[in-house]
Amino acid sequence: MAKLDEPLRNLLGARTAKVLASGLDLHTVGDLLHHYPRRYAKRGELTDLDGLREGEYVTVLAEVTKVQGRTIPRPPGYLLEVTVSDGHGDLKLTFFGRKGSYRAERELSPGTRGLFSGKVTVYRPRGGGRPQRQLTHPEFRTVAPSAAAGEMAREFAEEIIPIYPATRGLESWKIEECVQIVLPQLELGPDPMPEATLRRHGLIGLEEAYRGIHKPRDWAELERARRRLKWDEAFVLQVALAQRRLAASALPAKAWPRVEGGLLDAFDAALPFSLTEGQRRVGTEIAEDLSVKHPMHRLLQGDVGAGKTVVALRAMLQVVDGGGQAALLAPTEVLAQQHYRSITEMLGPLAQAGQIGGAEQATRVALITGSQGAKARRQALLDAASGQAGIVVGTHALLEDQVQFADLGLVVIDEQHRFGVEQRDALRAKAGDGRPHVLVMTATPIPRTVAMTVFGDLEVSTLAQLPAGRAEIKTYVVPPERPKFLARTWERIREEAAQGRQTYIVCPRIGAQEGEEEGAPALLGDEPGGALGDEEDGARRRAPIAVLDLLPRLEEELLPGLRIGVLHGKLPPEDKDAVMRRFAAGELDVLLATTVIEVGVNVPNATVMVIMDADRFGVSQLHQLRGRVGRGTLPGLCLLVTDAEPGGRARERLDAVASTTDGFALSRLDLEQRREGDVLGAAQAGRASSLRLLTLLQDEELIRLAREEATALVDADPELADNPALAAELAVLLDEERVGFLEKA
Repeated sequence: MAKLDEPLRNLLGARTAKVLASGLDLHTVGDLLHHYPRRYAKRGELTDLDGLREGEYVTVLAEVTKVQGRTIPRPPGYLLEVTVSDGHGDLKLTFFGRKGSYRAERELSPGTRGLFSGKVTVYRPRGGGRPQRQLTHPEFRTVAPSAAAGEMAREFAEEIIPIYPATRGLESWKIEECVQIVLPQLELGPDPMPEATLRRHGLIGLEEAYRGIHKPRDWAELERARRRLKWDEAFVLQVALAQRRLAASALPAKAWPRVEGGLLDAFDAALPFSLTEGQRRVGTEIAEDLSVKHPMHRLLQGDVGAGKTVVALRAMLQVVDGGGQAALLAPTEVLAQQHYRSITEMLGPLAQAGQIGGAEQATRVALITGSQGAKARRQALLDAASGQAGIVVGTHALLEDQVQFADLGLVVIDEQHRFGVEQRDALRAKAGDGRPHVLVMTATPIPRTVAMTVFGDLEVSTLAQLPAGRAEIKTYVVPPERPKFLARTWERIREEAAQGRQTYIVCPRIGAQEGEEEGAPALLGDEPGGALGDEEDGARRRAPIAVLDLLPRLEEELLPGLRIGVLHGKLPPEDKDAVMRRFAAGELDVLLATTVIEVGVNVPNATVMVIMDADRFGVSQLHQLRGRVGRGTLPGLCLLVTDAEPGGRARERLDAVASTTDGFALSRLDLEQRREGDVLGAAQAGRASSLRLLTLLQDEELIRLAREEATALVDADPELADNPALAAELAVLLDEERVGFLEKA
């Protein structure tokens, strides 16, 4: 009998185990049983071929409609083409050479049904014919029809066939065969889930769940199995997070209650605008967190322009009023400088301690970046270490050993997804005794942030209301099939400049890199070619458009006579600052930049954002970039220039961004496309996840129930002494690396 930790070689043999290990990283019985089917097919139903994506490795159930062999002039001299269909769409199977096509020619004939596995590619005929999806030399297994009649035939047609995530040389049906060898030998110990929990939520046993998900007799059994296994994923994670919350509540942190008549009161009295209802509510939540003696760990999420900076500044002032310090960590020098300028401007005399005209209770604001001059850096370090600077703004330079604080009470992290756990932990360690309160901010929650939010790791404050006076932003895709749209883009920029308004043009990179072609790319409007499709869909791509390639075309041809400034990450800091100051002062008509202007840049007179090669950017980046316009009373226009063809994932992404300015809706789209990331590890998003079945968008209610159940269990039994099987399951999930991650995160 086999336990979950049994090596697969003991049951399947060394050769098969080696293939599973090298192809899919499956080593034990547990690994194999947790390699769940991606989807299920019925013998009586064919796969929807229209849903296949270029570049995917797929297994489809389809029916052969046509078989045609012919000689071809080039080696290997023979081509067999088999067309399969689902009754609506077709897929071509191609086999080259007599030897390569022999089995297919012998076993596949019109009317034959089979499982076909391979990588989806697209054949684009010369001369502009219709592109055709195809599998080249696919592996296949025929699915024999039933000769029986009546009830037996119906049962055969209804049989559920699991389709597993597979790879070349390890097809879905081979994985299924391995699972069916292992399942009868499975012997599990005590169920890790408490019996009372199973009864309360109507969950089946674990062994029954494994059998039900790999070999379901009907769809109801499959659903029961999926619910139990999803519950296990959610519940064990929730237990881990509940234990962490319990431990965090016992950690020491200095309390910073609000001080009457201090900086915060003076700042509020001098504000030239009224706080929104959301800003006041969120401010109260944060103020209450700062007033207790265990560390705040709160996410402040709000759409672009929702006023998060004002909320964060008020929290920092509350700490400064108590004699402490606050650090604001920004991902780029441009953003750090922008924060420094906006905070000092908002505070006015309240930021001028020791200066003529400074308010009586004033503090100082220090800026620390990696490339500032020695004199300025020396003074900033002194102000931070002595406590003269109540607020210290900086980039990664804040993490360096020589940066010290007198009494760091609050860490504010802007665009928190741009920093790793190690970096955030390094800044938090500068608090000395105890731990500082932490406030992380984001305008478009990335998948990992959404995951941690739903899983209850962060307390969440949300700003859903935009301040009064913010203008509308309209977004349009400028696609390759509408070349006049691109010509109109340059006209619109010239028209805006004639009215004294300004434009951002953003490119994915700075200049030609080694191995890439020099010169202006094809996308500029008068040259054929360009990308063949979405890079995510496996198509060949040209090099992305670069700032330094586009600049001469703009100056000489597309926008002659306009004042164009250039901003990118390789410019010296003083040049970056000078360009931004000139643009903010209206001395430039166009700012041609990379994504260094993605967050924080605030020029109310800028009305147009043109994003070149927009399909090269993620949803969050596009939304952040778009948020640079429409920041005053003038309406904003965002143009997403792309040569991605219709129908691909890139165009779907761009169309979604164009359809809404709701950052929270876009974060859900981002989550759908990129998954959650590992909620107990460092992966921000993608495949490296502890979760196999659980999805945040579909299972929020189940997660909520699991959180309530786990919290009650941990409150009653913090060390799981009365639940040893659950403790063992948790130990498997929380390896040494993930334990360290939880301690730091």
